[in-house]
Amino acid sequence: MIADQWCETSWRARPGSFVSLMTLYESNFVRLRWLVRDLRSITDSAVSKVESDCDLHLTPIELSRYTSVFRLTYEFGPHPEALRDPDLEVCVYHDARLAEVRSFRGFQRHPQLAKLQSRLKRELDQRWTRNMMLNKWLEYCAERGHQF
Repeated sequence: MIADQWCETSWRARPGSFVSLMTLYESNFVRLRWLVRDLRSITDSAVSKVESDCDLHLTPIELSRYTSVFRLTYEFGPHPEALRDPDLEVCVYHDARLAEVRSFRGFQRHPQLAKLQSRLKRELDQRWTRNMMLNKWLEYCAERGHQF
């Protein structure tokens, strides 16, 4: 398994800074590859089922040569009315080997998360929060045994 501790961080990086955010994107890419060996091979919706966790759904939204956008979520209840939580839209930059959360649809449903988001004034802070959530969730999913 490729380890993300080898993602280089500049001496200028501070937690929450732009430089450290780019390192977080690198780590997200590495961790996403723990679940999906070849990200370009995902052209249809896929479901990872393990006994110790909920079904994990990966759905391609946009696919192009250099970037891909996926929805990554758990689904609760019957499809198409299923509740998706967390519901992340992840953009993968294949050539740069980065992955970032473009949107996180969970804040509207959870009062505590909505309150937290209202305190995050700067775009950089919001991106940091969304991508740190993805980073930890990918680690959790890998520990549970998810793979596509």
